[in-house]
Amino acid sequence: FYDYDEIQYLTECNFRKIPEPRTPEDEMASEPWYTVGPNDVFPEEFSQFLLGQLRLRVPFNKYHGELLDAQYWKSQQEKIARGFLEDVFPYPDHVRFCNRPELDQPAVCIARRPG
Repeated sequence: FYDYDEIQYLTECNFRKIPEPRTPEDEMASEPWYTVGPNDVFPEEFSQFLLGQLRLRVPFNKYHGELLDAQYWKSQQEKIARGFLEDVFPYPDHVRFCNRPELDQPAVCIARRPG
């Protein structure tokens, strides 16, 4: 997991939801009203730093909104603890490089075209 200035194992992170403010003053405070430990990560804050532009935020939330939810990350940790390491690909298999005949290279992955 990459957090601006350090890399940490996903299993070492403590994913949390930001607690509701207790008072209006809490909400307006410049510092958090809740404790923050050294391994605490608050995924809902990602959008403030990564998705400042509405044109980015809307499609991101539509297709990847789960990445802003602490429970999603906890479920990923549980999968890792059970020995399941998920493969994540940026493109569907039918558009990956191994399926590009113009590259004139043998396929290095097994892919299926939809349909």
